[in-house]
Amino acid sequence: MHGSEREDDEHSTPEPDPRSKAWPRMLFSLALFGVLVGLMIGRLTTPEERVLEQVEVVEGGLDLWFNEQPKLHGENVDGTLALLFEASGKVQRGQLRMQGKPVSWRVRKSDRGLLVSLVAARPLHGEWTGAEDAGRWRVQVRLHE
Repeated sequence: MHGSEREDDEHSTPEPDPRSKAWPRMLFSLALFGVLVGLMIGRLTTPEERVLEQVEVVEGGLDLWFNEQPKLHGENVDGTLALLFEASGKVQRGQLRMQGKPVSWRVRKSDRGLLVSLVAARPLHGEWTGAEDAGRWRVQVRLHE
């Protein structure tokens, strides 16, 4: 074994590896394909974000239109009505009339979703109900003194 010449079909250097160098590439491409398919499946199965699409002022309250049913928590706090929705939407404000008297309403973003608050010069009380209507979700807020 003093050189690289052949001596009785024996070599002093090893034979080239008969395995293909494409094997690691194929494994990497299969792993990449699996990750991409997993991301697509995850994207398809995530729930759609709930969005406040429209606020309608109606007699004695508001109609809030969402693309899907949001989680809702509502309270009467010190004569005001506050509704917290797990949804997103744009900031809005306006006024409505209840028995000829003005009531201000405001939609704003909070750290836990959208906060809808209704305030008047006199104490307010209200009820809210939600139902599916025309493929969207409508929350009806009705006020009384």
